[in-house]
Amino acid sequence: MRRRFADRRPRFAGPLLFGAGLALLGGCAAPPGMEPAAEGVPGATRPPTIMSDQLVGRWGVASYHQETARARTEAAAKNGCRQPYNIARGPTGGVVMHMPDNPEPQELVLKGGTTGKNYVGPAGELTTNDREVILAGGNMMTLKYLDPEIVGRYGTMVYVRCDGVQQPTKSKSRPRSKSV
Repeated sequence: MRRRFADRRPRFAGPLLFGAGLALLGGCAAPPGMEPAAEGVPGATRPPTIMSDQLVGRWGVASYHQETARARTEAAAKNGCRQPYNIARGPTGGVVMHMPDNPEPQELVLKGGTTGKNYVGPAGELTTNDREVILAGGNMMTLKYLDPEIVGRYGTMVYVRCDGVQQPTKSKSRPRSKSV
């Protein structure tokens, strides 16, 4: 004897539950700008190996999108000292810089990653708005955003310290003496 209805399971239950689960997970998304860092980027769990004071100062800034343009970009950053970018000390010990697409500067903090890398960004865990500090030493630093879309727009940023860099001076013309 064959059971017609007892062995049959509703076929729509699996897809229905799957769809409901996706809808619930969709509500868990982070607000824009607060997405977790890209996969493979370690969380900020260690103190940074550089200090905020190393970033404070006047900087010439330029950026590149291809590694082959790095040397030319460093020279362009030196020329940027004619109109330097000022990184100030923040009220709570961070540094005051601009975030992408935001005209208002804000205080950012230095963060250390589990792999020994340093990052600068808003307080809290690493997000895609943070920048990796690729180089920070002496009179130059290089920063790169973690978000590939932001890197596509802004490139890798090269900062050259302006303190001590000779600025081109305008030659002042002396008044000519009138011959009598």
